[in-house]
Amino acid sequence: MNTKGRLVAGSHNRNEFVLINADEIGRVTSVKDFSGQICHICGDEIEITVDGEPFVACNECAFPVCRACYEYERREGNQACPQCKTRYKRIKGSPRVEGDEDEDEFDDLDNEFDFGSSPQHIAEAVVSSLLNTSRGAQTNISSVTTPSEMDSSSLSPYIPLLTYGQEDAWISSDKHAIITPPFMSHGKGVHPMPFSDSSMPLPSRPMDPKKDLADYGYGSVAWKDRMEEWRKRQIDKLEVVKHQGENANGDNEGNEQDDPDLPKMDEGRQPLSRKLPIPSSRISPYRLIILLRLVILGFFFHYRILHPVHDAYGLWLTSIICEIWFAVSWIFDQFPKWFPIERETYLDRLSLRYEKEGKASELAAIDIFVSTVDPMKEPPLITANTVLSILSVDYPIDKVACYVSDDGAAMLTFEALSETSEFARKWVPFCKKFNIEPRAPEWYFTQKVDYLKDEVHTPFVRERRAMKREYEEFKVRINGLVAMAQKVPEEGWTMQDGTPWPGNNVRDHPGMIQVFLGHNGVRDIEGNELPCLIYVSREKRPGFDHHKKAGAMNALVRVSAVISNAPYLLNVDCDHYINNSKALREAMCFMMDPTSGKKICYVQFPQRFDGIDRHDRYSNRNVVFFDINMKGLDGIQGPIYVGTGCVFRRQALYGYDAPIKKKPPGKTCNCWPKWCCCCFGSRKKNRKGKSKENKKKTKSREASTQIHALENIEEGIEGIDTEKSSLRPQIKFEKRFGQSPVFIASALLEEGGVPPGATSASLLKEAIHVISCGYEDKTEWGKEVGWIYGSVTEDILTGFKMHCHGWRSVYCMPKRPAFKGSAPINLSDRLHQVLRWALGSVEIFLSRHCPIWYGYSCGLKPLERFSYINSVVYPLTSIPLIAYCTLPAVCLLTGKFIVPEISNYASVVFMALFVSIAATSILEMQWGGVGIDDWWRNEQFWVIGGVSSHLFALFQGLLKVLAGVNTNFTVTSKGGDDGEFSELYLFKWTSLLIPPLTLLIINIIGVIVGVSDAINNGYESWGPLFGKLFFAFWVIVHLYPFLKGLMGKQDGLPTIIVVWSILLASIFSLLWVRINPFVSKNGIVLEVCGLDCD
Repeated sequence: MNTKGRLVAGSHNRNEFVLINADEIGRVTSVKDFSGQICHICGDEIEITVDGEPFVACNECAFPVCRACYEYERREGNQACPQCKTRYKRIKGSPRVEGDEDEDEFDDLDNEFDFGSSPQHIAEAVVSSLLNTSRGAQTNISSVTTPSEMDSSSLSPYIPLLTYGQEDAWISSDKHAIITPPFMSHGKGVHPMPFSDSSMPLPSRPMDPKKDLADYGYGSVAWKDRMEEWRKRQIDKLEVVKHQGENANGDNEGNEQDDPDLPKMDEGRQPLSRKLPIPSSRISPYRLIILLRLVILGFFFHYRILHPVHDAYGLWLTSIICEIWFAVSWIFDQFPKWFPIERETYLDRLSLRYEKEGKASELAAIDIFVSTVDPMKEPPLITANTVLSILSVDYPIDKVACYVSDDGAAMLTFEALSETSEFARKWVPFCKKFNIEPRAPEWYFTQKVDYLKDEVHTPFVRERRAMKREYEEFKVRINGLVAMAQKVPEEGWTMQDGTPWPGNNVRDHPGMIQVFLGHNGVRDIEGNELPCLIYVSREKRPGFDHHKKAGAMNALVRVSAVISNAPYLLNVDCDHYINNSKALREAMCFMMDPTSGKKICYVQFPQRFDGIDRHDRYSNRNVVFFDINMKGLDGIQGPIYVGTGCVFRRQALYGYDAPIKKKPPGKTCNCWPKWCCCCFGSRKKNRKGKSKENKKKTKSREASTQIHALENIEEGIEGIDTEKSSLRPQIKFEKRFGQSPVFIASALLEEGGVPPGATSASLLKEAIHVISCGYEDKTEWGKEVGWIYGSVTEDILTGFKMHCHGWRSVYCMPKRPAFKGSAPINLSDRLHQVLRWALGSVEIFLSRHCPIWYGYSCGLKPLERFSYINSVVYPLTSIPLIAYCTLPAVCLLTGKFIVPEISNYASVVFMALFVSIAATSILEMQWGGVGIDDWWRNEQFWVIGGVSSHLFALFQGLLKVLAGVNTNFTVTSKGGDDGEFSELYLFKWTSLLIPPLTLLIINIIGVIVGVSDAINNGYESWGPLFGKLFFAFWVIVHLYPFLKGLMGKQDGLPTIIVVWSILLASIFSLLWVRINPFVSKNGIVLEVCGLDCD
C-alpha cells in the first residue's frame, strides 16, 4: 500500500478516512472517489482500452462488465449479457469460441484461439467472484482484481504445444493448447451468474495425423527453446553435485525425494534440519531413576499412610495431603521430559535450495510484529533498538515487513519510530557491510572491541566510530522526545503540520496506519531498498472489549494480511531484539523443509536476557524451563508458546487443522475364502471401527478444514441454484474471518502474497476496516482464529489450540541466542510478573479450554497434555506449599512431629527417596546442560513464588472468574541508587511480600524456641529435635533470596520491614507463651530441693 509517506487515520463505521502530513489534509468520505467504473459481476475496476475508453462488453445496453468476466462468460457461461440477454459478440483481442460468426470488420488471427489463459487466472476469477457475489452492485472496491487477458502484442507467435488434460510445468502458459480428455466432466461453471449455466464444454483442437508435428509445435522454435532450457537445468544440477562434493557430507539419504533428473547426492535436496537425540548413556540412567523413584514413592506413601501420628493427627494428615499433591505435580512435570531431543539446522542447504545465484530469492516472506503499549513504561529507545535489529536482519529485504503495534496511540511512539526510520537508512547498510552482531546498536556499542587483538581493519574502525557518533545523536533526539512527552499540553498533542494527533484520547480514537519505510523513493544512504516499517494503532471506542495484547496481535494479523500477507509471522516484545541476524533463516530451516515443514505450526526460540546480575538471585533467566522442560516437549509434540520469539505459520493461526498424511493401504490376506473367520471377521471389525473414527474426525474437523481446492467450492450441484450455492462459502468465511473480502481472499492463499491487481484504494479501505473496533463481532476471532482470548496468558492458550488441531511445534536453540530481552531484576517486579503468569493459568483452569477436559477427540498427544495440565494447575500448589512450610514452625512450637519414631525400614525408605530426588536432578542437569547454580536458584524461587504470587493469583482468579471482581496489587517504589544493577536493590513494597515474610519469621522463631527447649530439657531432647530443625532450615534456605532482597544493599533496613518483623514476632511470642511447652499439661510439679531450711 503506497500512502506516499502519509499517516492514514480513519473509522470504518463512520466511513471516514483522513490523510495527514500531506501538503493539504485530504478527507475522503468514501473510497469510491478513488476508483473508476466497477464491474457488476466481480466488483473489479473496468480496464481502459488502448483508445483511452472504458472496455464495453455489450454494445446493446453497455452493462458494466470487465474483460475478464466477459472472456469467462463467453468461454464457460451462456455467452450472453446478464442484463439484456443479448449474445456477446467477439471483440478484437479475444479468442474465438463455438458459435462465433466470421467478422468482416477486423482481422485478428493472432488472438483467434485461446491459449493464453491459465488455471491461475481462472482461480483468481473464482476467488473474486466468490467474495463479491453477495455484495452485488453495492461493492465499491475490488477485493481481488482478476488479471486482464494479454494483449495481442504480448502473445507468443508460436503454435502452442499440445498436452493432454494438464499443462507441462516446464512449458510457459502461452505455449499450451490443452486437449480436454473425453472422460473429464465439466460440471457447473466456476464463475457465479444470476442465471443457470449451460455447462458448455470447452472446444478442443484435434491432431491431424496427416499433418507434420512441426505444425503443432514439435520441432519448432518453441521446441528448441524447451530443449535448451532442459540442458541448462542439467548443467545447474551437475554444478550442485560438484559443490556438494567439495563442501559437505550427505546425511539422511533416506529422506530424499524421488526425481530421476536429479542426482541422489545433491546437497540442496537434503533435509534442512535433523534431530539430535540425547545419548543413551545419559538418557537411559535418567529414565531408570525416574521409574525407581516411582517405586520408592509407593513404599514411602505405604509407610506414611499406615503409620499415623496419633498425638498429632492433624499435623500428620495435613502433611500426607500435601505430599500426595506434590507427588502428583511431580508426575505431571516429570514425564513430559521422557523424550528430550536437540536439533541442528543447515543454513548452507537452505541457501543452496532457495537462493540460487543469478535468480531472485525463493525464501518465504515473513511479517514481524512488535507490540508496545505505554512508552513511559516501555522506553522508546528500547523499542527503537528492537526495530533496528529487525530491519537489519540477514534476510532478503523484499521478504521482510515490520509492523509496530502502538496500543496506547502515543504520539511519542509515533515520533520515535519516525526518528528510527531515518536512522535506519544509515544503520542497516553499516550492519550488512561489516556483518556485525548483534544488530541492535545499544548492545552492539556496549561490547568492548580490542582492535589489536581482533586485527580490525582501519576502514571498519573509522566507520564504526562515525556510526557510534550518529547513534549518540540519535539517542539525544529520542531522549529529547521522552522529556518533552512528560508534560501533555491541555489541548493535546499536535503534529508538525498543525493537525491534532488522532490518538489524544487513548480510549476513543480512530485506527491509524503509517508506512515509514518500504514505499517508493525511500532508500538507505547507499541507494538500496529497505524493509517495510509500518506503524499501526487499532481503533478504540468506549463500550468495546479490546482484549489487550491478544486483540492487538489479531489486529496486526489482519492488517498485515491486507498489506503484505507473508505466509509466516514472527512476534517479539518491544524489549526483545534480534541477537542473531540469521534467526529467521534458522526458523525457515524447519518451516520450509519439504519433508516435515508442512505440519509445523510455529518455531519457538528460548528467551535469553541481558542486564541480569551474575548470581541471578530471582531465577530471571529461567534456565531450567528453557533448557530442560522445553527440550523434553520438543521430543513429543513440540514446546509450548511462551509469548515472544516465535515464528508462526499464518495458516495455523487461522484455526485450520494440520495436514493429514495419508497412510498406505494395509495389507490383506488373499489366501483364504471370504467366509474364513480368520481374516474376514477381523476385516469387518476394522471397517466398522475405522468408519466410526472417520465420522468423529469428520465432525470435529468440519468447522475448521481449509478449502484447498477452489474448484470444489464452485462445482455445481444439480437441483440447487448456482447463485445460492455460491453464497454459502462466502457466508461461512465471513462468519469465521469477518466482513473483509480482501482479508478472506488473502486467507485462501496458502503461500501468502497480496491478491494481484488490488488497488491502493481498496487496500486503504480494507486496512482501516480490519483494525476497526467492531470488526471481530460475531466472528471466530479470539475463539478459533488468531490469538485466543480468555486469559492474560494468551500465549499458552494459543499454542494449546494449535496443538489440539494436530499441529506440532519445534524448539530451535542456535549456538548464538536468537533473541535477547530485558527482565525485571528486583524482587517486587519479579513477583508481579510471576503473578500475571499464574493468574492466566488460573483463568485457563477455570475455562472451557482447560486441558484436563478439553480436546480429547483431537490431535493432542497424552504427554503433551500432561505438560499443559501442569502449566495450568501449578498455582494450586501454593496452598499445600504454604501449609507444608508452616509445619516446621508448628512442630517446633508444639513439640510434635509429622512422623512417628523412625524405624530402620523408614530410614531406608526416606534415604532412598532423598537419593532418587538428587539423582534425578543431577542427571537432568547433565543432559540439559544446566549448572547447579541455575538449578538451585530455580528451586528457591519455586518456593518464593509459590507462597506469594501463586497464592494471590489463585484467589484473584477465583474472584475474577466466579464473582467478576477484578483486584489489582499495586507496586510502589521506596528507594534505590544509581550504581550497577541499581534496580536489583530497589525496594518496592507490595502485599505479595507478606506471606513469605510471615513464613520466614515464624520458622526463625520456631528454631529459636526449639533450641531453647532442647537446652532446658537436656541431652535427651536433642535427638527428636534434629528432624524438626532440618525441616525448618529447608524452608529458611529456600526463602534466603527473599530475605536478601528485603535487606537491600545491607547498608540499611527499610522501616516497613522493621515494623512488620516486630509485629509478627510479638504475635508469635505471645502465642508461644500461651502454648507454654516447658510446663507440664497436668499443672506445675513441685519437687523437694533437698536443702534443710531449718
